[in-house]
Amino acid sequence: MLNPYFLFFALIFLLNCHPTKKKASLTDESWMLDGFVKMNAFNPILEADTSTFFLDPIRQKNVQWQGKDVFNPSSIVFNDQLILLYRGEDFIGKYNGTSRIGLARSSDGIHFIREDQPVFYPQEDALKSVEWEGGVEDPRIVIDDLGVYWMTYTAYDGQVARLLMASSQDLFHWRKHGSVFENEIDANKWTKSGSIVCSLKGNSMVATQINGSYVMYFGDTDLFMATSQNLISWTILKDQNGDWKKVLSPRPGRFDSRLVEPGPQAMITQKGILLLYNGMNLDEGGAADLPGGTYSAGQALFDLEDPSQLIKRSQTPFLKPSEPYELEGQVNQVCFIEGLSYFQKRWYLFYGTADSKIAMAVSESNLP
Repeated sequence: MLNPYFLFFALIFLLNCHPTKKKASLTDESWMLDGFVKMNAFNPILEADTSTFFLDPIRQKNVQWQGKDVFNPSSIVFNDQLILLYRGEDFIGKYNGTSRIGLARSSDGIHFIREDQPVFYPQEDALKSVEWEGGVEDPRIVIDDLGVYWMTYTAYDGQVARLLMASSQDLFHWRKHGSVFENEIDANKWTKSGSIVCSLKGNSMVATQINGSYVMYFGDTDLFMATSQNLISWTILKDQNGDWKKVLSPRPGRFDSRLVEPGPQAMITQKGILLLYNGMNLDEGGAADLPGGTYSAGQALFDLEDPSQLIKRSQTPFLKPSEPYELEGQVNQVCFIEGLSYFQKRWYLFYGTADSKIAMAVSESNLP
């Protein structure tokens, strides 16, 4: 019997070599990272696990920290392994379960081994008031030129989501830096989902300065932009009225008609800055071919000299719910992309499905 692993990548090769596929890649969408194929032979790659317990330092009791749902992973290549940092929910919290961040690793990009304990979680520290008891959610991770890993994440106290930053040398031991906008905005203002602009260097997504500053896209309604000198403190770009400048907004009649939210880290390409993002469809007035409330994925291209300037944008989603594990779960009709890595000469895109499981799609395309 032929190995299903071999068969799957043979399918990817054929899809990318099919004449109609090549013809499509020569259109105005040539700036996009295309060719992603869902790995349905292996998806979902991670599901909830009720067998692992964690002694919560706040509750002082053992909890099934990933027993309810796992979803919304970031990814990075570390020591020749593909690493996922993912969100796990327990059954206990008042706010649909408390979230913590777990780690899973793979040598082949398909089969993952999880750590029994979360690597990042709320505890009795200076950030307990903003992280408890909703938890810590939706990590996005990059590396800097010195080999330090930087993770943006959302802290949720049950009322307000706040975009925070942490750093690590080894992905297991983390230093919390607090709000990325601590000196910029009211501490009670809603912020989340930070995507830092990177360059692909080997297999690493390295945070890269543009015009002397790091750049980050963030937000979960419209998208905004911020800059930083040190990856810790960020300044939000304002418009002429002093309001946060919108760099990407929902569109009537499209898959992203209700909201837009960053996906994985943004990437510098020969065409500009490529941002893969999530869009939510309106119940009425959105894309007619998608159910209301559907989360699917699009792509946007920003100017490299002026990262706030949108150049192009996909008209239709390149990834949308179609499989049972994407259609039904904690939240139905969801493909929420958040992890992207270049590993063993392929692009691996990881996403949360129905806010319940983790799946991936793979592409053998070159970066535009």
